[in-house]
Amino acid sequence: MSDDYIPSPSTWVREQVEKIDATGDTRSVSVMDRPVVMLTMRGAKTGAVRKVPLMRVEHDGVYAAVASKGGAPEHPLWYANLQADPKITLQDGTRSWPAVAREITGEERAQWWERCVAAYPPYAEYQEKTDRLIPVLVLEPSDG
Repeated sequence: MSDDYIPSPSTWVREQVEKIDATGDTRSVSVMDRPVVMLTMRGAKTGAVRKVPLMRVEHDGVYAAVASKGGAPEHPLWYANLQADPKITLQDGTRSWPAVAREITGEERAQWWERCVAAYPPYAEYQEKTDRLIPVLVLEPSDG
């Protein structure tokens, strides 16, 4: 495992992470004028630190991560990272804490999917664009 941070190859992701890191605040960036949170995780292949801003979906202190990749036919790379190691650091605003990602299914997913679409309506369009069921993961606080 490496403590080295490897920036995203995606320009917009890399630029948003740089701004969040520089300001210490996820509110310094947005996607379509909607708030984001930042997940810090281990890369599945490299073991290095990876960071990704995602839409802020929160309910009663629990957050969700939506592996939409804009409705692409494949999952985003960060999804494989969380499958390999679900322990993350979650940052919302200036607060950050350890959390564990857990993929959800069935009725639990249906409830969270409504919350996800309410937080970011394009998710509904993304689901229509792809044959895959877009994974939803809850990010639950952990002891570290």
